[in-house]
Amino acid sequence: MKATHDEEPGLTLLVHRPGEEPTLLHTGLASLEHRLPIGPDTTFNVGSVAKQITAHLILLAAHDDLLRLDQQASDLLPRLKISDVTVADLVTHRSGIRDVESLLSLAGFRDLDHYTAGDLRTLAYRQDQRAVPEGRFLYSNTNYLFLAEILETVHRTTLPGLARHRVFGPLGMHSTHFKTDPRQVIPGAASAYRATHHGWQHTETPVTLPGPGTLWTTVGDLDRWLTHLYQHWSHPHQLPWQAAFAYEPSDHTPFLYGPGLYADPRPGRTAVFHYGHEQGFSASSHLEASALRLACLSNNGELSADRVTTAILRNLHKQPTLAIEEALAQATAVERTPGAAVQAQPTVDDLSRHTELGTFTCDQAPGSLRLTRTTGALHLWRRGTTDQLTPTEPGVYAGNGYTLTMAGNTNHGDRFILDLDRAPGLTYVRQ
Repeated sequence: MKATHDEEPGLTLLVHRPGEEPTLLHTGLASLEHRLPIGPDTTFNVGSVAKQITAHLILLAAHDDLLRLDQQASDLLPRLKISDVTVADLVTHRSGIRDVESLLSLAGFRDLDHYTAGDLRTLAYRQDQRAVPEGRFLYSNTNYLFLAEILETVHRTTLPGLARHRVFGPLGMHSTHFKTDPRQVIPGAASAYRATHHGWQHTETPVTLPGPGTLWTTVGDLDRWLTHLYQHWSHPHQLPWQAAFAYEPSDHTPFLYGPGLYADPRPGRTAVFHYGHEQGFSASSHLEASALRLACLSNNGELSADRVTTAILRNLHKQPTLAIEEALAQATAVERTPGAAVQAQPTVDDLSRHTELGTFTCDQAPGSLRLTRTTGALHLWRRGTTDQLTPTEPGVYAGNGYTLTMAGNTNHGDRFILDLDRAPGLTYVRQ
């Protein structure tokens, strides 16, 4: 279908109904600077959608006897201190290893600071015990950083080269690349943007983390991947690769998690899928037991691909004959995500009303955190920025994506516990 040329970033959508030719729609601009419209060859960063590719390569390595799924990951990662974690635990987010990007955020990294996968692995190797009990699901990009390292170790090659040789080349996914260097040029790449009070702003940062993310592709290539995935859905009562790999309960009821895929096992709704959010891009890949395939990629911070996908599927299931163009129009009209508000930093006068509680460090996380108190609130500082925490119960305070629990008296506590969504149980001690 011919694209519609809007004056803002947008998205691209592919819906492939069983027995029909795929329908491809795209709206908005890939580049606001050059007024370049999104088209069928525009590539997007699909974030965590990459995990199913990495998991597939692990399954291939197991099939080739290069590793075992029940093997201790420390056999292949000598620096890993948690000895009872298996390769399968990493794949299904049951290692209990904290998400290192969450840990790094505690250091107050700014938008344009550069770090590599190697930097994050070094930080991850500081962890010496599970953050949650054995067998509990804890979504963590660290798991897939380790899986990428395992693949490069057993194959003695790079992850991008391995993926190109074993997956992308054979499936004709010629526009798909793992990006390993922020300076690497990706043909046809869109830029990502978010809306501000002063207009559109770029969101990409100079970070590349192949394995858990940093996969660039098109909706057409994702359709080729989903077609391949469906070919492995050989048994109607099993999920893809379920004979080799168990799907277990995840962080989102009633969904399960298997080899880099969430699964909806409910009769009549059976599907596997994954969403991705990375550097302002968002992505969704969805495959149903009926063979319905849907891929949605967005470079607009207010158009989240997962929300659009959910709305489109809801509309298509209610009205199976609904035109894809109408389903997309309905979804984008109501599924916009408001931009995140920027929290104002305290002025000098404001700071005069803060009581200093001290500077705290944690042996599992970089840098230090500082706490101050004002009437009815705590303030957590990292590298000059601050979050205001509101009390939820005595000694417990909530921030954006985390909770802080004081040990002892709030005024004189020597330590606190910080529980981030993907990095729980961090003990900070006063310096």
